[in-house]
Amino acid sequence: MESFPHHFDLAQKYNLPMYLHSRNTKGDFAKVVKLNREKFSTGVVHSFDGSMEDLADILDMGLFIGINGCSLKTAENLEVVKAVPLSALMIETDCPFCEIKNSSPASKLIQTKFPRVDKKKYDPEGFSLVKDRNEPVMIVQVVEVIAAVKGLSVEEVAKAAWENTIKMF
Repeated sequence: MESFPHHFDLAQKYNLPMYLHSRNTKGDFAKVVKLNREKFSTGVVHSFDGSMEDLADILDMGLFIGINGCSLKTAENLEVVKAVPLSALMIETDCPFCEIKNSSPASKLIQTKFPRVDKKKYDPEGFSLVKDRNEPVMIVQVVEVIAAVKGLSVEEVAKAAWENTIKMF
């Protein structure tokens, strides 16, 4: 398997963390990252929605796990998120995408709701969010879902994610 030297070499040269994305890679992601793992100090697998096996591979490489609404689409996803150690957890929105959809089992675990309008633009006067668009403020919903599936407080989850972010950057 070929490595991709440009990205990994830049991370190595400038001692930068990697921001990695894996979707539908059928195991190739872990193979490529393992081939190049010594070239970067740390990193996060963004928008993680993998299996327990994928989680184990990533944790074995000492990487962080980025969780957003796309990570919380199915009951299986929620079980995987439950298994993510707090020491490896990062939270994200990936706005304007990856909101927690009403069809997701995670939606039942959200405590904080935001008014939505069927417009193309944000309305700062009425503080309404645009329908079907993820916004940075919605990160609280990701934290609420993670806390619920792990049986922890929102504060515990947020603190762990903050500490991991500081470690990475």
